[in-house]
Amino acid sequence: MNRHDHYAVEEQRRVEQVLAHPKFKRMAMQKSILGWMFSAVIFFVYVAFILAIGINPQLFAIKTSPGSVTTWGIYIGIFVIVFSFITTAIYVYIANGKFENMTQEVIREVFGDEPASDRPSETAPARHQSRQ
Repeated sequence: MNRHDHYAVEEQRRVEQVLAHPKFKRMAMQKSILGWMFSAVIFFVYVAFILAIGINPQLFAIKTSPGSVTTWGIYIGIFVIVFSFITTAIYVYIANGKFENMTQEVIREVFGDEPASDRPSETAPARHQSRQ
């Protein structure tokens, strides 16, 4: 077994440790639940929007004020789009904050105080092969 094979085996072992860690499993479950909840909310908003268009299209044709050319349909459509962006931004903020911190905590527990530069990476064998 050469040095790179040893790193690959060691890396795989540590990845399995991270994936099996109770804190990582809890984080993955919370992240999944949050993702499905946000997806359900966005789905509900889109379905409500489409149903409202199908059931009462005149609602979207009402002008926002007398003499205005803008209708409520424009504002409702913009709301649906902006709501989706905001919901996605909230999810990304939470995923890159709380969930990433939880993941890094598990990685520190598995890897210990080993410096990141000493950790084997998946690209190390590829870099070595490209130099040969």
